[in-house]
Amino acid sequence: MQNIVGIDIGGSHITLAQVDPEKREIISSTYVREHVDAFENKEVIFTAWVSAIHKVAHDLVKENLLIGIAMPGPFDYENGISLMQQGKFIDIYQVNIKEELAKRLSISQEQIHFVNDAAAFIEGEVFGGCAQGFKSAFGVTLGTGLGTTFFNGEFATDEDLWDSPFRNSICEDYLATRWFVNHYKELTGEEISGTKDLLDKPIEIQNRMFDEYADSFSEFIIRYVDYYKPEVLVIGGNIAKAYPHFEQRFIQNLTKNNINLQVKISAIFEDAAILGAASYALKKLI
Repeated sequence: MQNIVGIDIGGSHITLAQVDPEKREIISSTYVREHVDAFENKEVIFTAWVSAIHKVAHDLVKENLLIGIAMPGPFDYENGISLMQQGKFIDIYQVNIKEELAKRLSISQEQIHFVNDAAAFIEGEVFGGCAQGFKSAFGVTLGTGLGTTFFNGEFATDEDLWDSPFRNSICEDYLATRWFVNHYKELTGEEISGTKDLLDKPIEIQNRMFDEYADSFSEFIIRYVDYYKPEVLVIGGNIAKAYPHFEQRFIQNLTKNNINLQVKISAIFEDAAILGAASYALKKLI
């Protein structure tokens, strides 16, 4: 059996685990999540990453090791070079991460593969989550930001629709957590941190906000996602956990526009990127 480690790298963490390619699942006993400050210098970041990988892969034969890494962009995924020029990971801008990791782990660069973190989400759902068996799938991550990715039956791509024009602004302004935060303050003068807080508020305000959100989300699907004609829409991110509160109106809006789309909520949420990175590396190997 191929020894695979799937890795999800974010601005504040590295999450990783060994993946069983036959069962298509994370080997939970190997799961590691560690804090990594993306604003630190190159040496601190690489030391933390390599330490975490050693913890997960210490019992695996190096020659047979395959590593898949989900990374945020901008990034040269084929060559493993960071193109993030501002904010997070500024100290590893234009650093060949594939080369650095291979050297520090004493493995070949051909054993390491990078994939966009949004694309890794839907790759994971297709590989071992709620989208198994579908020939095409569109993934939308609703949280602090808006992630969009399309799986065409072979590979997933980051569709980067977050800043596409929408009403008076861009899509992300109406679909990410900040819409709930800002709109709740407009309506009540009070503050919430997101949908979890909203669920503790009076039912009237909940219904009003979730109805408005359903209208925005369905408009986004009609305007941008229907073009791809996916077999299934997969929704992930923290807002997805509140889906039952806006599902009925959302589906009604799609039906009125003759869109009959299967909708599934992520089965594995945070673990999807780990599974997706691993499955992507496996496909590159083949």
